[in-house]
Amino acid sequence: MTLPHPLPEPVVELVARRFRVIGEPMRIRILDRLRDGEASVLELSAALEASQQNVSKHLGVLHEAGIVSRRKNGTHAYYAIADESVLDLCEQVCGGLQRQFADLARLVGEPIR
Repeated sequence: MTLPHPLPEPVVELVARRFRVIGEPMRIRILDRLRDGEASVLELSAALEASQQNVSKHLGVLHEAGIVSRRKNGTHAYYAIADESVLDLCEQVCGGLQRQFADLARLVGEPIR
């Protein structure tokens, strides 16, 4: 897909909104856990050592943005990654950080761990 340049203002706003949604540490932790597969709020709360209320609030934001899906089974809801591109974005950011850290380590003469 080729994006127009410059980006139209409505597109800029949509991109900024997406970054705001995933730009919260707990949401990144939730997405990282969901890379292992779908999970309930209870399972996510235990894995992330966070309250069910907090996890549920963040899942609601991610779900509303279309980043995670929700499947109900009786009284339980199970969440999964709905938009795999968010994982690609995280991989790109992590790769960029690794390169920055490697460059910084070379500059200060420290071994990379």
